[in-house]
Amino acid sequence: MKAVQAVEVEKKYDVGDDAVVPQLQHLPGVARVGEAHTAELEAVYFDTAQRTLQSRRITLRRRTGGTDAGWHLKLPAEAAAAEETSPRVPAAQGAVPGGTDPAASEPPRRRELHAPLGQPDVVPDSLLAYVQAFVRGNPLVPVVRLKTERTTYPLYGPDGVHLADLADDRVDAQPLGGGTSSGGKHWREWELELVHGPASLFEPAGQVLAAAGARPAGHASKLAKALGAGGTSKVSGSGTGGALLAGKNAPAAAVVTVFLAGQLKQLLDRDAGVRLEEPEAIHDMRSAARRMRSALAAYRKLYRAVPVRRLRDELSWLGGVLGAPRDAEVLRSRLLGQIDELPPGEGAEAARDFLDRRAGATFDAGYRLLQEALVSERYFRLLDSLEDFRDTPPVRGTAVEPGRRAVAKAVDKSAKRIRRSHKAASHARRGTERETALHQVRKDAKRLRHVAESAAAVSGKRARKVAKAAHRQQKILGDYHDAVIARDLLAGLGSEAPAAATEAITALLARQHELMSAAEHKYRKARRKSRDLLRGGVL
Repeated sequence: MKAVQAVEVEKKYDVGDDAVVPQLQHLPGVARVGEAHTAELEAVYFDTAQRTLQSRRITLRRRTGGTDAGWHLKLPAEAAAAEETSPRVPAAQGAVPGGTDPAASEPPRRRELHAPLGQPDVVPDSLLAYVQAFVRGNPLVPVVRLKTERTTYPLYGPDGVHLADLADDRVDAQPLGGGTSSGGKHWREWELELVHGPASLFEPAGQVLAAAGARPAGHASKLAKALGAGGTSKVSGSGTGGALLAGKNAPAAAVVTVFLAGQLKQLLDRDAGVRLEEPEAIHDMRSAARRMRSALAAYRKLYRAVPVRRLRDELSWLGGVLGAPRDAEVLRSRLLGQIDELPPGEGAEAARDFLDRRAGATFDAGYRLLQEALVSERYFRLLDSLEDFRDTPPVRGTAVEPGRRAVAKAVDKSAKRIRRSHKAASHARRGTERETALHQVRKDAKRLRHVAESAAAVSGKRARKVAKAAHRQQKILGDYHDAVIARDLLAGLGSEAPAAATEAITALLARQHELMSAAEHKYRKARRKSRDLLRGGVL
């Protein structure tokens, strides 16, 4: 069962045991305060022994009592934009993004995912998929039990809209297991959480709450309060290292590290989508792996050779296991779309059924291998290595070279590489030799695109133009390569295909030759158009 998603926007306040909940009906936009209701909640929080989730500001709990009993997973603000969600705060009413500091002027946003209660110690697969890339094979165990007496005061607008809830929580926390020496804790806090109201409600509400003795909470979550600083793992967070950049004068290693960090974040963000078979997740994750591999190849001289070589090899492996189901998915979509262009009839339907089954079986086989890879020690070691590289880059002395100069040399070298492959393709004989040569151009165009993208942070407009030109050639030759793969598949079917589908498959085969010829023409035109740009460098 798929997890139910929402975006949580709230602020927490520390408050004394004797504080009195203030009158909130006079707040701007609030017409009345609904009847208060009290519930007894009990939540068990799960994490690894190393407190991996806590270190990444992720909370996972199973809660009973109240109106939302079940398993809850909360992801930090930067993950909220990773996928489409069902926000509790409509954008038109002023939902705003925020940081993770509870005392910040903007309210933090967290993505919430819910699943049914299920078994007490068995994390639902629909939630487990979102944390696998972070816990990396380490078991999730109960770490804290919280018992909360919650009194909720609903706030309504003049039109009856449920704007927000003020929760008055009295919390008892008891650590579980042997991972911490601290005893139980008791505290009281107020939470103001938007339901359908605007974020502008927070400022006047904060003033009223402060007058009643509240102060911005010193913790981001009840779990953090319960465990304290001592429960925090040393596992690195998910920052992209943007602070390393200092405009166009940034050192070379900083430019490359920031680019790699952004792609690593993309890979981690899409990990859950791949596990849950979400559309385009494989493509996005594969693209991130390819970009990192291209950058490591282009800038390898900035770093020590051994760690770079290992990362490139492992990213190549990951790209391969991602590529098998993705290529089958693309081929299936391509062929079925072309069948729709054929005259309707029994032959077309027979071809559709046969090719759908054939490509579907290939996709399923590739996806099974991919799912096995994503829970393997090899994959988890790769993620560890990428984060280590991001946080402590193994730089050489040349890494202090100005970033603009380093990226310009890398782009120029990649452009020279594609010029050589262009020349080889123009002299290649028709047939397999030409197809292989054009495939090499495509790969070199992809690498040039990725390297130019990494240069955009310090080289700006010209680097983006180079990336765009390379992307166009990559896309055209990608269509050419897809047609070659489809042609080889169709030509090799022989007697496998049903007799009724023969005519349609023959038509599809002829269509691949037409598409290959058209792609070659587009490629020559794109090549001429970008010739001067790819000669000129990025500075």
